[in-house]
Amino acid sequence: MLWTSWLVLLLCWGATTSGEQQAEERDGTPVEARAEPQRQRSPPPVEPLDFGFVPAAVYDTHAYFEPGPIGLLFHMVHAFLYVVQPNTFPKDLIIKVIQQNMGGIKIEEWRKPDNVVLLLQTIYYEAGFLICATIGILFVVLVPIIALCFCVCRCCDNCGGEMHQRQRKNVDCQRGFYTALLVATSIFMSLGVFIAYAANHNVSAQIKNTRRLINTNMRDLKTFANNTPTQIEYMTAQYTTAKNKVLSDLDNIGPLLGGRIHSQLEREVVPSLDNALRMAGAMRETKEALENVSSSLEVLQEGTAKLQASLSGERASLSNTLSDPACTNGAVSSTCNTIRSTLAQLGINSDYSKLPDVNHALVNVNTVLRTDLSNIVQKGYSSFNDTPQLVKEQTKNIVSGVKGMLDKIGIEINGFSKMFPVEASLTNFTVFLTQGQKNIESFYPQIDQMDFYRWVSCVAVLCMVVLVLAFNTLGLLCGVCGYDEQVTPTTRGCLSNTGGNLLMAGVGFSFISVWVLMAIVSTLFVIGGNVEKMVCEPLANRQLFKIIDTPFLVHPAKKNFLPGMLFQNPNIELTLGGMYRDCYENNGLYHSLQLETMFNINSFLNRTVYNKDLAKVLEGVQVDLQDVTLLEQAGRDNLINFANSGIGHINYEAYLTELNKGVTISDLLSFSTDLEAQADQLPRGALENALKGHASSIRQIHRDQVVPMEQAMSTLSQSIKQLQRMSNDLTVKATNILSAIDAAEYLITHNASHVVKRETKGFTENLVGYFKQYTAWVKHSLSSEVAQCKPISNIVDSMEIIGCSFIVDSVNTFWFGLGGCCVLLIPSIIVSVKLAKYYRRMDTEDVFEDMGNTGNHGEQLCGIHGDLAVVSISPYPNTLTRFPRASAPPSYADWEGSP
Repeated sequence: MLWTSWLVLLLCWGATTSGEQQAEERDGTPVEARAEPQRQRSPPPVEPLDFGFVPAAVYDTHAYFEPGPIGLLFHMVHAFLYVVQPNTFPKDLIIKVIQQNMGGIKIEEWRKPDNVVLLLQTIYYEAGFLICATIGILFVVLVPIIALCFCVCRCCDNCGGEMHQRQRKNVDCQRGFYTALLVATSIFMSLGVFIAYAANHNVSAQIKNTRRLINTNMRDLKTFANNTPTQIEYMTAQYTTAKNKVLSDLDNIGPLLGGRIHSQLEREVVPSLDNALRMAGAMRETKEALENVSSSLEVLQEGTAKLQASLSGERASLSNTLSDPACTNGAVSSTCNTIRSTLAQLGINSDYSKLPDVNHALVNVNTVLRTDLSNIVQKGYSSFNDTPQLVKEQTKNIVSGVKGMLDKIGIEINGFSKMFPVEASLTNFTVFLTQGQKNIESFYPQIDQMDFYRWVSCVAVLCMVVLVLAFNTLGLLCGVCGYDEQVTPTTRGCLSNTGGNLLMAGVGFSFISVWVLMAIVSTLFVIGGNVEKMVCEPLANRQLFKIIDTPFLVHPAKKNFLPGMLFQNPNIELTLGGMYRDCYENNGLYHSLQLETMFNINSFLNRTVYNKDLAKVLEGVQVDLQDVTLLEQAGRDNLINFANSGIGHINYEAYLTELNKGVTISDLLSFSTDLEAQADQLPRGALENALKGHASSIRQIHRDQVVPMEQAMSTLSQSIKQLQRMSNDLTVKATNILSAIDAAEYLITHNASHVVKRETKGFTENLVGYFKQYTAWVKHSLSSEVAQCKPISNIVDSMEIIGCSFIVDSVNTFWFGLGGCCVLLIPSIIVSVKLAKYYRRMDTEDVFEDMGNTGNHGEQLCGIHGDLAVVSISPYPNTLTRFPRASAPPSYADWEGSP
């Protein structure tokens, strides 16, 4: 078929991506997160790409049918059919019948045991239908015979043909019973007619829905055909998204690849450079400390000499004051002697003149600082931080080659998608659909005409029953209205007689039509019932698909029917049920038809996205870090010279020993305070004033000379301690720094290849990951979004709705209602014959005379439900003369005992 070839051509392009998952599983590596800094860092996850959404097709068909109120009748018919045929669908039996009789069933093959068994199983399954069909056939055959016998019998004045009504005491009771029974029968027959008419009308009413379903299905197929090229074009165009992302990463290969290499190496490189940079800072701090020591030592040495002279002069002056005759006074002498005993405290406590200077070390440090180690280290930082730029420069040729290959891949993908005449096939398919729809629409007038004839035929069939109902209804009306209890059977009125005749006319027409109606019912029952049980029910629960999908069903050498029909390859695991299920879920036709089994995907992927040339180019990414220099030779010499600058040979203990001593032997402020206190104990006079003057002079010496010296001592102490800390294992520190830098440079120049290889592999995996995302997206789109085959399942569902819900259910409901009427016609005939006797005018009647009163007529009473009915005896004196065909009247005893 044209649509089959079109579908195959349409999805040939899409089949090229079916192997992408296999390639992904083949080439993919697990990604592990870094658990701790010491472990090898895993490559970062591939950035997800946004390919957007494939333009979706909107289908109009809603393959769902709700029958409405008539659905109750459908369920009632289904329940009846379940009673007739309660067995489950004979899937295995049908499969055996098809497989054992693939070449056709011949007459002599019926004798084979297997076929006999299958025949018996079939008869057992169809037992309910066979029994009902047999009953219907017997009904059709026997009713005309019975009708003929009934007519002959009545012509012989039997079977109720005798125009003589025997009087019974319960005559009114019987007439009422027959009347009620006929009314009930007529009502149920009317319900049967209503059911059959509703089913008949439902078929005509659903013709419009049939056209709607056909139109929407055709429109959906056109939408399917017109939207598929747009979807394929969109998927092809989305290769540009992956390509642009790859190009973006290649353009930023320096920050991406170089940055990752830099981040991997910086754990070893940066700490060593940081230590060297801190050592450069330590050099400057050492110079400052040495300068502070030198200046502070000079201040202290000069201050010590001045302070020594000042204290010596003040001590001599105070001694002269204490030599004053006033101190010989007995009351004053003790105070003067006490003051004189403390004169020794006016002296210096430390001697800084003996401390060695640090000028030699300062000269060496200044010589070291002529080389700017910080600048050298910054050059190392810069050289190392230029790794991304170095990577970019070294991979420039590779990047340009990869870009060219990507352009070539895009051209090949576009070219491959255009290898097949998809658009031309779609155009032809659309034309085919349009022409097919026109052809279908051209049959609409004929369908309407045929439906009209069908409707008229069914109405005509129902009119047979309606005519019987009309005879019964009119007969009852006329009979009941014209009946007079006071009138004898031979003198009944015209209206009552007409009612009886109408009932008999209904009996006659019932005999004429009932066997025809039953023949129609039996035929429709056998056909419609079996179609419902053998086609509609298994189609609704998808058991029918399981039969078609049975392996080796149609041929011993052909495993699957559907792929053998579509692709001439019955070994493909494609089933009709699976295809319907996928299309019902609105998946792509590529996935539903399993076209990935028909095309060699790997060859296309290896030739395009996963081609060896591209892999070789990406594997050829080499990064050489030989030019990276962390510390120049001048910086190395600078560190060594600093370690040998002599700051480690300074006698820090001597400095700290002197600094721990006070400037003076005693605190001059305390001494001056005590001196003033002792002067206050002396009598007022020149001696007191002189001593207070000395106290003031000593306080002035402390302020002018001791305080500056203490400040210089503090500065000297801090600087000496700082120098001592810096000089502690200075050589070892410098050696460790140089060793760390050497190790980092060795790592960069010799052992960084594995880092570069690992990071390069991660970078290339990211690039390949973008293509994997694209191919995975293409496969997903082909499976669920491109060429969504919901219209195919809608066609199957629409066929089920039209064939089963519209036609079969209606036909079954029609014969169900009509069959009920046929069954009820039998009691209707019997009751009508019995009831007509009470309404028709009789030729003769029973006459009873009162033996004791000749010429007078007695009365007999009979009770009916407690009521008394009067039966009048004929007023005619000689009934035998007037009615010669009347039989002899019964005796009184017989009349009393008659039923």
